[in-house]
Amino acid sequence: MNEPLLRELVPAVIGVLVRRGADFAAAEDAVQDALVEAVRVWPDDTPQDPKGWLVTVAWRKFLDAARADTSRRHREVRVETEPAPGPGEAADDTLQLYFLCAHPSLTPASAVALTLRAVGGLTTRQIAQAYLVPEATMAQRISRAKRTVSDVRFNRHGDVATVLRVLYLVFNEGYSGDVDLAAEAIRLTRQLAARIDHEEVAGLLALMLLHHARRAARTGPDGRLVPLAEQDRGLWDTRLIAEGVDVLQAALVRDRLGEFQAQAAVAALHADAQTAAETDWVQIVEWYDELVRLTDNPVARLNRAVAVGEADGPRAGLAALAELDPSLPRYTAAAAYLHERDGDPVTAARLYAQAARSAPNIPERDHLTRQAARLNEQLRT
Repeated sequence: MNEPLLRELVPAVIGVLVRRGADFAAAEDAVQDALVEAVRVWPDDTPQDPKGWLVTVAWRKFLDAARADTSRRHREVRVETEPAPGPGEAADDTLQLYFLCAHPSLTPASAVALTLRAVGGLTTRQIAQAYLVPEATMAQRISRAKRTVSDVRFNRHGDVATVLRVLYLVFNEGYSGDVDLAAEAIRLTRQLAARIDHEEVAGLLALMLLHHARRAARTGPDGRLVPLAEQDRGLWDTRLIAEGVDVLQAALVRDRLGEFQAQAAVAALHADAQTAAETDWVQIVEWYDELVRLTDNPVARLNRAVAVGEADGPRAGLAALAELDPSLPRYTAAAAYLHERDGDPVTAARLYAQAARSAPNIPERDHLTRQAARLNEQLRT
């Protein structure tokens, strides 16, 4: 098995697939699958033309994945647009596929990654960003998951917690970009809530509804990102907010708190404030305390630091932020905001510009760039 040769051939094979019409992320995934096949086959049957073999197998893997993705999307379109035959309900097996991909033979992390890639339609890069790991690491994780389930029968379902994690990540990806992806996550979570009487399913549905209610206000007419404090709250969908609050309250009375209920409670407090100035930041900090206790999630700690800055002053927020890893996504943006509130525009402007360079999407990058430019202009006048 010539591993150096394999590594050397990877860029060239990816390039061939891209020239044939595959997007870069899909080409990477297909070549990764071809490498797995090479590891299995080559020790007993080394091809005379290794590069040609890899191109052929990778292209076949790409076509199989593209056909599967097209079939999935066509199925979802039919579910949305075709009337149900007779009095019965339209069949939709998407949620069933989520459960099947969350197979008991996989670790929860691998099951989530595989489901997001195979059913959720996310690229390896998007999944890696959601998990805060390098793309190569995520590609290896997905490949291992595929190998693990390649010889098992999909007749055992995964657990609800894993499916909830997948739906949460799909919604987050859609919330920051593709509207249809967020709507699809809500649709599937509604289905799950109708089938399963589970407080965390209700918590996730409430969280999605409360966040989705603000979508119309999150960008201006020119496409600019509008921060929560500056949003026109008259554009918020009060029907979705009311539904989300009702669903959340019904879950909280069971007194079995989970992370999605805690996040939904934070969203509900934002929705309850008529203006940004009326936001109950003290309660929000308390809910973040619960969330950190439940998950010890670094992103939750970052959000808590910002909330502490609002409740107890920017210096308290900066002190909480100093306890965290500066490499966390949006850490620098949070530090810039707190320094600006603390009356240090020079540091804030520098940090806004630094945060813009590592922003995860274009609207966020442009927003941070404008913040830096605004402060620099103030400093010049």
